[in-house]
Amino acid sequence: QVQLAESGGGLVPPGGSLRLSCAASEFTSDYYAIGWFRQAPGKEREAVSCISTIDGDSYYADSVKGRFIISRENANTMYLRMNNLKPEDTGVYFCAYSTEVAWWPPRPEHYRYWGQGTQVTVSS
Repeated sequence: QVQLAESGGGLVPPGGSLRLSCAASEFTSDYYAIGWFRQAPGKEREAVSCISTIDGDSYYADSVKGRFIISRENANTMYLRMNNLKPEDTGVYFCAYSTEVAWWPPRPEHYRYWGQGTQVTVSS
């Protein structure tokens, strides 16, 4: 089983920035879609940003467009740069890899491998 690990979360004031990182335990060419999801207390897990490894097409939730940037170093390393953070961005952020062809909007049930999550808190 592939293991994913997130890092980079923390407490940041509104308007601040964070960069989240995700590392996979092993190399594979079968990750056709990779990305980030988040979950706030009492809310459903939602896609934040994902990217197709086949054609490079990316997805951003409407709430983060223009503020967040997803990027890849290689098939096993992924980042999410979060700028101009807002209190409503608070939640646990998960990285996830899918062996299925990317579909937008991303659905959590289509992602096979998940990290344990990293907490992001945006507060003064």
